[in-house]
Amino acid sequence: MSAILGIVLVFVAVIGGFLLEDGKPLVLAQPSELIIIVGAAIGTMLAANPLTVIATILKSVGGVLAGNPYNKAYYLESLKMLYEIFQFARRSGLAKLEGEVENPEKSQTFSKYPKMLRDVHMLHFICDTLRMSTSGVVTAYDLDAILENDIEVHHQEEMIPVAALITIADALPGLGIVAAVLGVVITMGALSGPPDQIGKKVGAALVGTFLGILFSYGVVSPIANNVEKIVNANTQFHEVLRAGMVAFAKGMVPAIAVEYARRAVPHKVRPTFREVEAACKGAKVAGLQDAGQAAAAAKTG
Repeated sequence: MSAILGIVLVFVAVIGGFLLEDGKPLVLAQPSELIIIVGAAIGTMLAANPLTVIATILKSVGGVLAGNPYNKAYYLESLKMLYEIFQFARRSGLAKLEGEVENPEKSQTFSKYPKMLRDVHMLHFICDTLRMSTSGVVTAYDLDAILENDIEVHHQEEMIPVAALITIADALPGLGIVAAVLGVVITMGALSGPPDQIGKKVGAALVGTFLGILFSYGVVSPIANNVEKIVNANTQFHEVLRAGMVAFAKGMVPAIAVEYARRAVPHKVRPTFREVEAACKGAKVAGLQDAGQAAAAAKTG
């Protein structure tokens, strides 16, 4: 929402200032210039990127409009999920944990966190790591190195749309100049006409430069910066998961492993120790209740 508000404010400020100086708004309405700039920008993006990257760019822009999801509540829910997974592994054993990670959508533990299930990469990141832990052939040190490499590869992939958007932002002022030069060429061919017509054509040419610069610095470049911030937040979130899972692989009890993860959360969105403790106690009680219900059902049967 803040991204939409910012872009709207840019246009309101620019056009509002123009109107305050007695500018005529219809002068800025130059469809031909807009077609040249926007069409050339889209063509440049298609020429520079495969369709898979184009789809990722559109998805990333949609993520900017939706806002950064990695807030305090999201981290608290994630830490609670880690705690419950670790508790399940200690209570039920690694063999049963393997069954949970093989089909997380139907897992009693993962199914409690539908928001997490929607993040496919994060889900594979956790499940693949736990699957390796249950194998017993990977040391905690080697597991840490594998997770580090996974996070680095994912970060580079997520930065591809950022680089593409920055390229378009850098190209837009030049495309605006192209539109302006074409306008000047048209103007030169109309020098024998009335002065007012020549003035309109010169104004239209200058609007091309104006639109190219405005779209570059007022729209595309801020969106690219916002996408980069979300990518960095996503990388930091995976670092939090990494800290918790490596600590658990080293033999830490669930509460301590989750504390390792909590300490990796950025300060602005980090839940307090008491908040995490309260959330984890709630998860623990729910787990014990499930176990008690299962035992009672077994006795009844």
